[in-house]
Amino acid sequence: MALPSYAGPGEIAWYYGYRFVCGLIFLFLIVPILVIIPLSFNSVPFFTFTPEMLSFDPAGYSLRWYKDFLNNPQWIHSLQNSFIIAIASTILSTVLGTLAALGLSRPYTPYKAVIMGALISPMIVPLIISATGMFFFYTNVGLAQTHLGIILAHTALGTPFVVITVTATLVGFDQSLIRAAQNLGASPPTVFFKVIMPLILPGVISGGLFAFITSFDEVVVVLFLADFDQRTIPLQMFSGLREQISPTILAVATILVTISILLLTSVELLRRRSERLRGMTPQ
Repeated sequence: MALPSYAGPGEIAWYYGYRFVCGLIFLFLIVPILVIIPLSFNSVPFFTFTPEMLSFDPAGYSLRWYKDFLNNPQWIHSLQNSFIIAIASTILSTVLGTLAALGLSRPYTPYKAVIMGALISPMIVPLIISATGMFFFYTNVGLAQTHLGIILAHTALGTPFVVITVTATLVGFDQSLIRAAQNLGASPPTVFFKVIMPLILPGVISGGLFAFITSFDEVVVVLFLADFDQRTIPLQMFSGLREQISPTILAVATILVTISILLLTSVELLRRRSERLRGMTPQ
């Protein structure tokens, strides 16, 4: 919002001071992430800016570490595992979270607060505790060190995001639309796919994207449950930092940052579309 022409000295100082502090906070949050991007194009195996890079000499920049990532079977295997686990757990989280949110939106559902608390508890409980519990449980049932075990664990972590986003989309949902469709003879599946789903679809997709990001970036649970065959990209990066310091890690981190930015941009666009569908002006 622009500063009004009649603003006094105090209001002007507050206007620019507030934006200055917000800018500092933004830089504090974003600079550690952005600094890895130019370093990933370093032509030498160091984690520092060389004189050639600082003078913008083309000889100081290279795609060497991106080529190393693409030509390394261990990295490619981890990338495949990450996509397989993230996609499978996202599908499960989206289905379960959407059904749970629809059930909780019913007017006469008992113990809503208790059920909601149980559903979002994976977001509240420290991840190391959840990972320890999953490790002992999955070991007893034979799911530790399997792809299925990690997919189920990531499903538990991603479902709360879907529940929250779909529940937010259902706020203000006109239940009379469902009754009108039923009075016109529509079957329950028709009501769901023709009436409910088009209105909650932005929330469902947003929750699914959050679940995907959660699974794709998660490392603690994978550290407990994965064997070498289930190693994902974050775990491979963690192991690489302990065993060998290679700028290939920076190239992988840059790729992950790019994927996260694209997904978060999609979430923002979907949020704006959802607000427009509900007759609200996107903020």
